[in-house]
Amino acid sequence: MPVHVVAEVLANRRAGAHRVLTLAAPGVAEGFRPGMFVAVTVGPAQLARRPMWVHRVRGSGTHGATLEVVVEPRGTGSRWLGDRAPGDRLPLTGPLGRAFALPREPVACLLVGEGVAAAPLLALAERLRERSCAVTMVVAADDEAHLLATLEARRLARAVTVVTADGSVGTRGRAEHVVADLVAGPVAGSAPAVVYASGSPALLRAVARAAEAHDVSAQVAVAPAMPCGTGLCGACEVPVQDAAGQPSWARACHEGPALRADRVNWGALADRRPGGGTGAARVAGADGVDW
Repeated sequence: MPVHVVAEVLANRRAGAHRVLTLAAPGVAEGFRPGMFVAVTVGPAQLARRPMWVHRVRGSGTHGATLEVVVEPRGTGSRWLGDRAPGDRLPLTGPLGRAFALPREPVACLLVGEGVAAAPLLALAERLRERSCAVTMVVAADDEAHLLATLEARRLARAVTVVTADGSVGTRGRAEHVVADLVAGPVAGSAPAVVYASGSPALLRAVARAAEAHDVSAQVAVAPAMPCGTGLCGACEVPVQDAAGQPSWARACHEGPALRADRVNWGALADRRPGGGTGAARVAGADGVDW
C-alpha cells in the first residue's frame, strides 16, 4: 500500500540535462517494484502534485532504504524541484501504480527507454539480472545531454544501443527506428522473449507493432498527465481493450503505468489529450511537458 510521507532530500546531482534527487522516504522504497512511481508535491505553495519515475532504490543505510527520482528542469515546477538542496523536505505519496510483470523463467529481455522516461528501466534491469535474464537495452534521447544513465546501462546489460536524434552520440535517429530490428533479433536465435519500453507514444506504439509482428510479449509504461496519482480523478485514463477484445479504459496511475502493449488502443490514444477529449497525447517526462 502507498504511504504519504515528508521525504528528506539527501543529495542532488547533475546527470547531463537532468537532476537526480536522492530521497529518504520511509516506507516508500521498501514497497517499490520497477515501474512504480511517486507523486511529489511541487512548488512553495504546495498545490501541485507531479508523478515522478523512481529511478533506483538503494539499500539500507543511515536513513534506511533510499530512492532516486530524475528531474528534467523545463518549466517552473520542474526547475523548482531540480533546485532542491540536501535537507529540503518534499511531501510525496508512493509507491504508486502497477509495476512491470517479471518473467517466471530466465529469458532474453529487451529494455527500451527514451529521455527521462528511461528512468524506471535501470531498476528493472537489476531485477531481471537477479532472475538470470539476459538483458539488452536501447537508451535514446534528442541529444547526448538528455541521455539517461548510459554508463549504468552498460554495467547492467550485455549490449546497449545508444540513439540520439541529432547524432551527437551513437546511432542517429529515434528509438522507434531501431526497435523493429532488435525485436526481430540481429541474428538467428537472438530475439528477446519480452520487451519493456518507456518513452513517447510513438516509441511505445512502435514497440507494440514490432512485438506483435514477431509474436513477442511486450509491456509499456504509459504516463499521461496524472493530476492525483491515486486513480480518483480519472484524468489519466488510457483507451484499452479487455481480454475479450471489448473497448475499455485503464487508469495509468492505478491499472498502469505498466500495461500489456497488445491491450492498448494506440489509435484512440493518439487522439486523446490529458483530461479527455481529442488532440495529441503527451507523455509526462518523455516529451518535454512544460511544468
